[in-house]
Amino acid sequence: MEVNHHLSRRVFGYFYRVTTRYCGVSNDGNEEIVAQVLKWGIIGTGGIARRFVRDLALTGVGVAAAVGSRTQSSADAFASEHSIPSSYDSYEKLVTDADVDVVYVATPHPMHFENASLALEHGKPVLVEKAFTMTSDEARHLVASAREKRLFLMEAMWTRCLPNIIEIRALIERGELGRIVSVEADHGQWFPLDPEHRLFNPALGGGAMLDLGVYPVSFASMVLGTPSRVAALTQPAFSGVDGSVAMAFGYESGAQAVLSCTSGARTPTRASISGTDARIEIGGSFYAPGPFTLVQQNGEERVYEFATVGRGLHYEASEVARCIEEGLLESPMMPLDETISIMATMERVLSLT
Repeated sequence: MEVNHHLSRRVFGYFYRVTTRYCGVSNDGNEEIVAQVLKWGIIGTGGIARRFVRDLALTGVGVAAAVGSRTQSSADAFASEHSIPSSYDSYEKLVTDADVDVVYVATPHPMHFENASLALEHGKPVLVEKAFTMTSDEARHLVASAREKRLFLMEAMWTRCLPNIIEIRALIERGELGRIVSVEADHGQWFPLDPEHRLFNPALGGGAMLDLGVYPVSFASMVLGTPSRVAALTQPAFSGVDGSVAMAFGYESGAQAVLSCTSGARTPTRASISGTDARIEIGGSFYAPGPFTLVQQNGEERVYEFATVGRGLHYEASEVARCIEEGLLESPMMPLDETISIMATMERVLSLT
């Protein structure tokens, strides 16, 4: 049986409306549209920044107002490509722009802490690309700074805001899977063996774990929380950074997670959540918009499909708009304490290499 979902869902005490332009919450469960249009400042001009800005145009609640880079030529080119009115040759100039309501940090991992801290120091709410920081200590300091200043802060784990993931969380909350026994997820992509590529260059935070492994680790965290036991096997890439990582997590509940990531091959990128009563199977690119299948214990299958547009990054932009509109300092979809926990778990994995 196939089910098409385009409606409100209660997830962990919140009502989420899933549409192509809004991923929001209403206190009474009624559908809402966020009225405020946020003006975004974009720090960084790489591929993920391009994808974010393209999807931002789909939200109806946000526009790219400024972009900052380390060179004026890069900022100007990005601004011209995306019709952004202001471009700056420094991040400092961007965060002091009075027209910027919120900042998106899309630089390499080692720069996240410094860039996000700069935005917070100038009173700007911040969405920070994953991996959130390089270390859990940096994550704790960043979260503490945002809380002290009472500013919104969120890790850009866009997967959490997708309609399919929201529905999966609703199914789990309703107990349709029974007791969760295991989670499996893999994320592997092939990259050319270029020592200057961000996946292989240590100076750019290279390594499969922070760039690719964050997806399965975050997925397991979403379902099972923080592991009590961690085992890992790592194979280094040619440049010395982690190239492939296999992980096994144990939890106080008795559940287990089996996860993997690699920068050396395009793997199936599937995920599953298995419980005593049913399991959920997500096909290729489990972290992206797409269908999933609920398989009952008797083998009966129910396919959930979702209408979507763009790459899916607009859902997280709409969630930021929703949170800021409601005066929230963090998103219940990606809580800050969980972001810290995920960083600590990845640190723990890498310490076992």
